[in-house]
Amino acid sequence: MVAHAVEPSPTDDAGITVGVTGQQWRASVSAWGAVTPWAEERLAPLDWAVAADDRWHLPSKEAAVRQRRFDGTPVIETRVRIPDGDAVHRVWSVADRGGLTVIEIENDSPLPFAVAFFGRSVLTERSPSDVLIQGIDLPDDAVTMPIAHHTSIRVAIPHGPLPAGVDPHAVSLASLPSAATVARGWSALTDRASRIDLPDVGLAAAVTAARCDLMLEGPVRADDDPIGFVLDVGELVRCGDEAEPWLVEIVGPLEAVARGDDPQLPAALDAAHRIAVLSGDRRAARDIAKMGDRVSGRISAPELQPFSELERGSSAGRFVASVERRLVSGGDVLPMGLPSAWLGVNFELHGVPTSSTSTVSIAVRWHGERPAVLWEQTGDLQRLTAVSIDAAWSAESRMGEGLWDAPRSARATNLSVSAGQLSVTPQAAPASPASRPVTVEAEADAAPDLPDINPGADPDSTSFS
Repeated sequence: MVAHAVEPSPTDDAGITVGVTGQQWRASVSAWGAVTPWAEERLAPLDWAVAADDRWHLPSKEAAVRQRRFDGTPVIETRVRIPDGDAVHRVWSVADRGGLTVIEIENDSPLPFAVAFFGRSVLTERSPSDVLIQGIDLPDDAVTMPIAHHTSIRVAIPHGPLPAGVDPHAVSLASLPSAATVARGWSALTDRASRIDLPDVGLAAAVTAARCDLMLEGPVRADDDPIGFVLDVGELVRCGDEAEPWLVEIVGPLEAVARGDDPQLPAALDAAHRIAVLSGDRRAARDIAKMGDRVSGRISAPELQPFSELERGSSAGRFVASVERRLVSGGDVLPMGLPSAWLGVNFELHGVPTSSTSTVSIAVRWHGERPAVLWEQTGDLQRLTAVSIDAAWSAESRMGEGLWDAPRSARATNLSVSAGQLSVTPQAAPASPASRPVTVEAEADAAPDLPDINPGADPDSTSFS
């Protein structure tokens, strides 16, 4: 191995936020896995390096580094290529023991290697190795641990001071929730608002990422973006925040923009009305509804653009509202039509708003070349349509089933959206998602009739829900 010194990691990557809701501790995870806790003063990141069979690998300087979020949640996996495999670095936070951020290193290769952590102290399950590894000049605070092939180790960053008498190198970490378990918990939180199971998994992950970031980072500043603030608060309430404490916070921002012409003002008023209703404040709900009536006659809905042209700005609420409006606009389902990449693929929408007091859940199952639709409405009933798919179809019942016309010419819609491309940190500039044209078309042929099933039932499962 060629000896070289470890240099400070780059600092221009804002990273992905991790933490625990209900606790104040937060940290950012860089594109190569360094973990930097938030504080008034800049703290050193916990960085890492791998001593593989060939050489030391510094993820901050490696080209073969890949990173993903687990389904858009703040559970981050970073892979670094080493001989015959990968060094896999995972980060997630748990509430256990006052709050811990867990860093797990898996050796996904047939050969053993050593991992070094440096930059700040960590909790370990056993005493670190005191054997000097040649080939790198590690900082004095570095902790080195061997990892056998196809095994893993964990370390952790405590979110507060350790209790007196606790040995930081004898802390049991194996019993903590796994990365997959924590990711499922985050998904359950975001699914309270709505859930979209689409052929374009990147879009669904981007929505989850936006909501998770919002729950950890908080809403955009009301002074910077009043409408974004209201939409952010609306998403927090949909994800489970108590509505009443937020009601007084949205009054000022609404008054500031009531006479404006922002195309997302109607969506913000819907969010505000939902907050007022959930707060039980009938007067506020009535006043907001009147404001919405005045705005609806003044601001026309902008033309919908393809999903791939969406931009994730500093307001997660703006982004989610834009996505949901492309899925359901009022009572019109899929107002842009069926993207060609979705033809023949089953998909579902759950709890997407049709108004401030109603939602709809939709399941699409294909029967030949015709899409069968199952729906269920909650709250105030709306007249459902799918004008861009089957202009003759409509429904006003609480739940039911129908068969849409076979698409004669699928709309060529750009659909390439990923959570990574649409991930930002507070006040960051919006990222520009890549676009990829999808041009597959389907022909309209005869299809068998919809099978005889109970209204609201999913033909591919025992229950719609």
